[in-house]
Amino acid sequence: MSTSIHKRLQAELVQLKDKQQYRQLPDIEHQGRYVISKSKTLLNIASNDYLGLSSDTALQYEFFEQMQQLPTAQLPKMSAASSRLLTGNDAQLQMLEDELQHWYQMAAGEKNSTAPKSALVMNSGYHANIGLLPALTALPVKTLMLADKLVHASIIDGIRLSQNKWCAYRRYRHNDYEHLATLLAQVEDNVERIIIITESIFSMDGDRADLPTLVRLKVLDSRIELYVDEAHAVGVLGHQGCGLAEETQTLADIDYLVGTLGKAFASIGAYVLCDDTVKSWLVNHMRPLIFSTALPPLNHAWTRFILAKMPELQSRRQHLAQISLQLSQAISPVHRVPSESQEMAYQSPIVPYILGDNARTIAKAAQLQAAGFYALPIRPPTVPANTARIRLVMNARISEADCQRLMEHLY
Repeated sequence: MSTSIHKRLQAELVQLKDKQQYRQLPDIEHQGRYVISKSKTLLNIASNDYLGLSSDTALQYEFFEQMQQLPTAQLPKMSAASSRLLTGNDAQLQMLEDELQHWYQMAAGEKNSTAPKSALVMNSGYHANIGLLPALTALPVKTLMLADKLVHASIIDGIRLSQNKWCAYRRYRHNDYEHLATLLAQVEDNVERIIIITESIFSMDGDRADLPTLVRLKVLDSRIELYVDEAHAVGVLGHQGCGLAEETQTLADIDYLVGTLGKAFASIGAYVLCDDTVKSWLVNHMRPLIFSTALPPLNHAWTRFILAKMPELQSRRQHLAQISLQLSQAISPVHRVPSESQEMAYQSPIVPYILGDNARTIAKAAQLQAAGFYALPIRPPTVPANTARIRLVMNARISEADCQRLMEHLY
């Protein structure tokens, strides 16, 4: 690297520091539900481990005991060593896809024959969104994508990678379905395909998409397909844990349902539920799937172990809902995301405490850390300008006493 380029990089980093937007990798150690940071033990309220499974040592011991009972020939490998299309398509991975399919069929109900039929597992939620959207729009058909303004960065990147001579996109105002309906009414007749893209639980605001309303809009035009990212809802919502689509009984109406395994599942990876033909198309056109080494079979075995327990974790989901609602209701309206529904009912374990100014947000995070909470500031460009916040995240291992103590430090 030339000296001039090196100096330019340094200057840009200084500007980030001046704007209070400089990022650093944290030096931390995990101990159960706590984080050790700068020699201080802090309650972890920044993780996406919604059900508290990643620190559940009893589960870990149970899993490894099961592994020890397997014949040597059946022990899951430590590495896939190649992509799925070469030698990385292990039996553990194929069984995981079958079991994910069955999980959703159970949630949808046996009588619902139009439920998603196939699961395709990939390496991460980011891989999923940057791979699925370009693959879906690789078909030379005039397509319009309509995405919620606050969808995750991985979806935005997937949309950008999808741009070609027959595919365009527009953004509708966050959860503003009147605006979306207006955009749909403006779609030209020569557009053959419309893909509406949303998260079900939004990662920074913690609010919900109105999936039944989206389904009603879909019925009005046969060209519409629904793409729903359930990353922050899988494991958290629904009697079986299948997310907001299960809770709202819209599973059968979603064309592409994306879920991740690195949050409530306490594992790694992601998947999409889709039509069999679409799955075959993705296997042939989804670049992150084709050109990435598959995840280790041992990871898939752990995911299968957790998946088998997911329907039994309703008590954790109920406790999570209770403390999350208590926390959200305790936050002053000045510091909340403006949303009438968020004030009235449980939305998600993600509870934003909005302060607006970067410096003020950093100071509040430091104050919470001094009080014993591992709370982190979220600043632009991760969130829109002037909406810097502490992203408070509940998990099922946080007690009501912990929650009460946290609320006392928010006033």
